[in-house]
Amino acid sequence: MSIEKEILELRKEIEEHNRNYYVLDNPTISDYEYDILLHKLIRLEEEHPEFDDANSPTKRVGGVALKEFEQVSHGVQMQSLGDVFSKEEILDFDKRVAQGLEGEGYEYVVEMKIDGLSVSLEYENGRFVRGSTRGDGNVGENITENLKTIKSIPLVLPEKVERLEVRGEVYMPKASFEALNEERKNSNEPLFANPRNAAAGSLRQLDSKITAKRNLDIFVFNIQQTTKELETHSEGFEWLKSLGFKVSPRRQVFSTMEEAFDEIQRIGEERPTLPFDIDGAVVKVNSLRQRETLGTTTKVPKWAIAYKFPAERQETTVEDIIVQIGRTGVITPNAVLTPVRVAGSTVSRATLHNEDFIREKDLKIGDHVLIQKAGDIIPEVVEVLKEKRTGAEREFHMPAVCPACGEPLFREEGEAATRCVSTNCPAQKVRSIIHFASRGAMDIEGLGDAVVEQLVDAGLISNTADLFYLEFMDIVGLERFGEKSAQNLVDAIEKAKENPLDRLLCGLGIRLIGAKAAKNIAGHFKNMDAVMSATVEEVAAIDDVGDKMAESLVHYFSEPETKDLIERMKAAGVNMIAEERPSGGVLEGKTFVLTGTLPTLKRSEAQKLIEEKGGKVSGSVSKKTDFVVAGEDAGSKLDKANALGISVITEEELLEIIK
Repeated sequence: MSIEKEILELRKEIEEHNRNYYVLDNPTISDYEYDILLHKLIRLEEEHPEFDDANSPTKRVGGVALKEFEQVSHGVQMQSLGDVFSKEEILDFDKRVAQGLEGEGYEYVVEMKIDGLSVSLEYENGRFVRGSTRGDGNVGENITENLKTIKSIPLVLPEKVERLEVRGEVYMPKASFEALNEERKNSNEPLFANPRNAAAGSLRQLDSKITAKRNLDIFVFNIQQTTKELETHSEGFEWLKSLGFKVSPRRQVFSTMEEAFDEIQRIGEERPTLPFDIDGAVVKVNSLRQRETLGTTTKVPKWAIAYKFPAERQETTVEDIIVQIGRTGVITPNAVLTPVRVAGSTVSRATLHNEDFIREKDLKIGDHVLIQKAGDIIPEVVEVLKEKRTGAEREFHMPAVCPACGEPLFREEGEAATRCVSTNCPAQKVRSIIHFASRGAMDIEGLGDAVVEQLVDAGLISNTADLFYLEFMDIVGLERFGEKSAQNLVDAIEKAKENPLDRLLCGLGIRLIGAKAAKNIAGHFKNMDAVMSATVEEVAAIDDVGDKMAESLVHYFSEPETKDLIERMKAAGVNMIAEERPSGGVLEGKTFVLTGTLPTLKRSEAQKLIEEKGGKVSGSVSKKTDFVVAGEDAGSKLDKANALGISVITEEELLEIIK
């Protein structure tokens, strides 16, 4: 694999994990694994600056504000922290601090890194006026009413401070988490995976009464801005404590990094006994003046670092290996485990990904294994304890036929996945409908997993086209569906008919065709008939659409079942036309590439302006590029533009052209 391709794939993988963690509260890997991926990308980008990209996840905080809440622009950016995993890296950070302070003496404060949801609390004249999530660091969500339900947050301060903004971590104590899950279990509700997800889900409730019942708590760990004069972080802690805030537990000042690291190790040893979850320890320069001297990058402060603890591991036994069928027909093996408690819950299953994973681990049925939770949620096997084998262990073999439909399974050369390619496979159909209705596809509100399964079990739907023929009387008689909820679902399905072509293409679940590819394909062909009649060569000629994606698309639309599905959707009134791009604008026919940090516009804002005026924005520089808009710290794209003789303009010049 080329270095450029490796970098691009890492960026894509990390961005997906960012969305799972920050937007959906559904991480699929542990923080430790995520940090390893990010560090690998940082190293590759440093070694190969020619592949620099201002949109890389290494240059952003991560996460976006959800639409359900009013957006809040943070007066002081809520940055993330750089992460380290070893004493050597901690000492390297210490050297950078010493160099930045040019021999001046300094102190460190060491704190626990609480595993929760970061929030901002704003006070004016001693009164709590607004609370918000971090979001992407610059814009978050207004959750003031929900935060007011947390009893440890003071609503009125004993001192009438003119202006104060603090940052804290909202969390759910372990005991509260266990009690909440027990209550949900008794009510036949789905259980929360861990305390962090429970806290995040509770804070994002639109009804603050629900939040109030969740017994959330908070530790305040930083002063973002204030009118009071302070000299040190530790002094700020004592002041906040006097104002009634519940501040970070176990915080100590040290004069050397060696002493600070000893404290980190002590915290790690105490981690299992704490009444709340932590995922590391934080080291901060104590002097606020020295922090100003050291400064920050666009993503992280240079005066603080987070030491991350690895995920908890436990030993258990693989009792059996069974397979599960995904919406695209992928057969995924799963280990049936002797139940064991890991990271706060009992685990009895673990994903084994694919046949190659099992062979690489040399995993057998009956093996003793170490498991951990990816993202503290999804159990996975990390090590096989071969020294504990007795000889009674058995090899696993992937089935030759699909367990759901009996059709032969297929593994394409060069791929790790084994698939059922039958379009009539019942297991795939349910998952296909769930994907079709999801937020990233047709976004049919109220049509979640349980409702889809309920509609399929009732015989009301068997494919995505059937959704558009559902009527009020079909739904209202089902369990948990009253008149209002039934009508809401019918209305949501009716609204989905108006979605543009790219959402429909994405919702069809065509292998290798995601949201971006669907948008490019829809924008090129304009309507469904043109897409369905396109050749592999025509599709592959579209920007950012490769040969394999083109082959997958053309094969999908060659299937008789697909053609019948589309015809039924057309008859139901589903839109088959692409969203109209502006035409006749001053930038029509022109292709732009954005690189570096622009003075006033965000990348998304500049792209929107260009597209509104008929132009196109590409992610890479080529001979087809007309202009490169370069900002501060423009990297390899600027170099390539100069080498190809492409016009390089500033943000100001772009705005002049648009005018």
